Amino acid sequence: MHIRKATKYLKDVTLKKQCVPFRRYNGGVGRCAQAKQWGWTQGRWPKKSAEFLLHMLKNAESNAELKGLDVDSLVIEHIQVNKAPKMRRRIYRAHGRINPYMSSPCHIEMILTEKE
Repeated sequence: MHIRKATKYLKDVTLKKQCVPFRRYNGGVGRCAQAKQWGWTQGRWPKKSAEFLLHMLKNAESNAELKGLDVDSLVIEHIQVNKAPKMRRRIYRAHGRINPYMSSPCHIEMILTEKE
């Protein structure tokens, strides 16, 4: 996907103009009419994730500009999200019990290339 098209799509997701189709892990996800353009019925608007990816795209674009690449011809060739080690905390409950309070961080890998 072209970098300009990706930024426009992510901005539309934050403004709830386009949805992200949930094809897998979609139990309990509601239906929306905007998912029809993707050939699906279920979708959501993950604002926090979209804003994070927008910041990442902006950073990658400035890195490419610093390396002397043509910013207008950049294309996202590969993007992948991997699990990172969980951070462990604890939450104190009633009657002297303690439960784990885990966070689920991730590593995001993105490769941009120049296309004509």
